[in-house]
Amino acid sequence: MAARPAEVRLGTTMRRTLGRTRKARYFMTDSLHTPTTPVQVPTRMLVEALIRTDHTVDAGELYATADLLGMTDQQVRLCIKRLVAEGRFVQEGRGRKALLRATGATVQALGPDVEFIAHAFRQDAGLAPWDGIWHLVAFAVPEDTRTARDTLRTVLTRLGGAPVQGGLYISANAWEPYVEDEARRLGIHGRLTLLTTDDLRQGDVRDPAELARSLWPQDEIADRYRQLASVAEPRLRRLQDEADPSSLQQLTIAVELAAEFSRAMEPDPLLPPELLPRPWPGTEARRLVAQCWQLLDRLGQSGTAAEQHVRLFRLYDDAVRGTKSAEQRRDG
Repeated sequence: MAARPAEVRLGTTMRRTLGRTRKARYFMTDSLHTPTTPVQVPTRMLVEALIRTDHTVDAGELYATADLLGMTDQQVRLCIKRLVAEGRFVQEGRGRKALLRATGATVQALGPDVEFIAHAFRQDAGLAPWDGIWHLVAFAVPEDTRTARDTLRTVLTRLGGAPVQGGLYISANAWEPYVEDEARRLGIHGRLTLLTTDDLRQGDVRDPAELARSLWPQDEIADRYRQLASVAEPRLRRLQDEADPSSLQQLTIAVELAAEFSRAMEPDPLLPPELLPRPWPGTEARRLVAQCWQLLDRLGQSGTAAEQHVRLFRLYDDAVRGTKSAEQRRDG
């Protein structure tokens, strides 16, 4: 399994959203009776959350959902306009009758979502042990193509890589296919040098876990997962305790969890458990969120929920189910 994706929907597409702080518009949602601080939700998140399996978004559904969350029609229109201007969607029709069609770049970004989310849960379940191999990428890109060079650096970081020194990045996961695809797109594939090693040392430090602590900001990553857990736990209790939560309550919980999940995953390189402190907060946070996903999905299938809205968690639920099936095969 490879490194953390450049995005994860609602990791993948949302991470780009969350990174654009200058353009983002945030809405403070506050689930009824939830004893936690409100969650910040970017406006464009809803567009990307409601992408259907045919890679389209129904504008009528989008406006209706936005209204439930207290967003105005004007804010939604501006969000759509920005996404179209960025080349992420093509708009067919106008107003609430419009259809937003994801462009090729957006569809491509959505592709590995389940794979990467599933990898995180496989790690949590002990199904993805580390093979002890470090994966390194070195590059020397001339000044006249520095835009491509800078983009590559950003991509390597988003893929979970850490800079070792100038032009040299490292990952504990097999990220080569993703790195090479991006380098080809940027026209600098010939400038890459790819290598692997099981003998890595920085100064006198050889211990893999100690190396990982020095290369990646594990404290910051752990804090984000603790925040995710603090959001997920009371919402899980609400879903468990309330016999028939309203569509608005379900939708609000789903959006809040998706936003916090993205913030937690955004800096996470998905390091193998062997390189992380125990217990690792990400494991517990993902467990809580997975339980919420499953309850939301069950409510949707029972017909008591707004099934169209709950659909945004189906990819996540598929990833969790795949991991559980693998666990059962292992234990059986």
